[in-house]
Amino acid sequence: MQNQTSPPVSPLILTFGVSDPLGASGIQSDLAAFAALGCHGLSVTTGLLIGDSARVEDSQEIDADWLVDQARLLLEDMTVAAFKVGTLTSIEQASAIAEIVSDYPDVPLILDPFLSRLPDSGLADDDMLMALRQILVPQSTVLLLSQVELARMAETWREGGADMVDADVAELTGMGCELVLLTCTGAAGSGASARRSNTLYDADGIVATYDWQHLAGPFVGAGSTMSGALAAYLAQGAAPEDAVASAQAFTAGALAHAQRFGMGKLVPNKFFGHTFHGTAS
Repeated sequence: MQNQTSPPVSPLILTFGVSDPLGASGIQSDLAAFAALGCHGLSVTTGLLIGDSARVEDSQEIDADWLVDQARLLLEDMTVAAFKVGTLTSIEQASAIAEIVSDYPDVPLILDPFLSRLPDSGLADDDMLMALRQILVPQSTVLLLSQVELARMAETWREGGADMVDADVAELTGMGCELVLLTCTGAAGSGASARRSNTLYDADGIVATYDWQHLAGPFVGAGSTMSGALAAYLAQGAAPEDAVASAQAFTAGALAHAQRFGMGKLVPNKFFGHTFHGTAS
């Protein structure tokens, strides 16, 4: 008799983010990373970008009520193993998502709110930065940001422009964020031997530093690839420190096999480990 047992269901990840027509960042990038790493992505769109491989020219905000309706409908139907929150386009969206994820405190939340493709990287609005810090950062399992993004966010709670990386990270972990992954924290060497590093922090300070070979690029979507992969590894039950190491290795592979689709930047190839064979008819 044939075995009728259903195959195991892929871990489900719900991602909130902008729709990128290039597919290099936002929810399109997340869905590709999730699929490449054995997860299934559910998506709620926060905004629509107009852009190509060189730049983003404009964006359109999605109404927060639509966002809530779509997310709640999915969550009433399915059980997710992780959340990822990317770029948001309004404070109302931030408040709505914070309320939604608060109902699932045991589900890992990856917060990667700054998008380098945007002209201001999403850093122009002080009120948005404060909203992120006050209502989403405290619920985050891992917050990803660069040193520039950290310094800009820190301006919402301290005076002066001094370099206070450790103190700024401690402010975020002290608010409840479990881990902060600070990108491009160091550089060594040049040319083919150039190295870069990312640093993971918890409430006690540095947990680990991860080195990687610097690639010349230029790339678009490296950060989205990293956070999408991190969400996938956490959804599969990896410990955060191991998930970060695995996500960085995955991102390095995607960048090493990046493709140039147009006249702009290189797009990470998230399926670099897969070989597809077409069939001729």
